[in-house]
Amino acid sequence: GLYTRGQILGKGGPAGGDRALKAATWKKRIMKACEEAGTYRECFVSVIDTLANLMEKRDNAKQLFEESGGQTVIEYTNKAGATNMVKNPALVVLMDCDTLALSYWRDLGLTPAGLKKLKADAMKEENRQSFGDVLASLGI
Repeated sequence: GLYTRGQILGKGGPAGGDRALKAATWKKRIMKACEEAGTYRECFVSVIDTLANLMEKRDNAKQLFEESGGQTVIEYTNKAGATNMVKNPALVVLMDCDTLALSYWRDLGLTPAGLKKLKADAMKEENRQSFGDVLASLGI
């Protein structure tokens, strides 16, 4: 059947079965990935929590999309009784979650571009401190 966006996002209905990872599992995975990349900071915990919740909802949407036969468009009958072809709501949510999650992954330094930017920012900070040390050693 056709699921509502709320059901897909886990606000009631059949979303969420056994294959969807829970936010707590995603949080552990994300924190481990940040630690391995050298980008983990305690101040990132709220961002990690948000991404973990988003990934759980993404998993729910992916599961529902697969259970619905993986069709990109489906028939939908509106209240007036007219049947139209519409984008599969589970696919729409899945794509929205992927797009949003990518920005979080990038901000946490877990994409090549994100890691490069975080390392560049760290180098700038290090260079500023080094320059200050040089000035201090010169008595300036």
